[in-house]
Amino acid sequence: MKLSKYIDHTLLKADATRAQIAKLCGEAKENDFASVCVNSCYVAYCKSLLKDTDVKVCTVIGFPLGAMDSVSKAYETKEALGNGADEFDMVINIGALKEGNTDYVTDDIAAVVNAAAGKTVKVIIETCLLTDEEKVQACKCAVAAGATFVKTSTGFSTAGANEHDVRLMAEAVKGTGLLVKAAGGIRTYEDAKKMIEAGASRLGCSAGIAIIEGSKK
Repeated sequence: MKLSKYIDHTLLKADATRAQIAKLCGEAKENDFASVCVNSCYVAYCKSLLKDTDVKVCTVIGFPLGAMDSVSKAYETKEALGNGADEFDMVINIGALKEGNTDYVTDDIAAVVNAAAGKTVKVIIETCLLTDEEKVQACKCAVAAGATFVKTSTGFSTAGANEHDVRLMAEAVKGTGLLVKAAGGIRTYEDAKKMIEAGASRLGCSAGIAIIEGSKK
């Protein structure tokens, strides 16, 4: 797979403007990225800008804290699906995981998976807040809930992706069909290459252009 198709070209900042989102979509088309990843208010706009391409529209659910109730996450997913979203990156309930309530975590993920109606669901476990044991348990919850990917990070907490976590997650979902997405702090071609070699099948990046340019050197 070519490098560009690993990349979810991402703009999730609170102060993102419509003009910046249009630029993001233009860059995604020009570079043939896997998707653009945006907040849900921009899903329909991105869908209209990308309608004649194979660039998917990805949005975030329960972002960035993951502490919304499951009904709200499911509703957010359904609304975004109706507006044209192709992929959904949802944040787990991190507190529930840390207190050992894995049934809640699994059901919370499943609520989004069911609402997504067969579309790709990536489960953000926010690795920087978890022990290795908790990371593995979160991956097991994602498997049990029928998700498509496990994802390292929102990019809005204390740290982003690292090779250790990507390898750990890849091993935890090995043989299940789930894939791994690395996100947070991936800014150079060298960063991207390390994450792919560690087991990532998708990269969440706001620096997608720099990564592609770096690969040409």
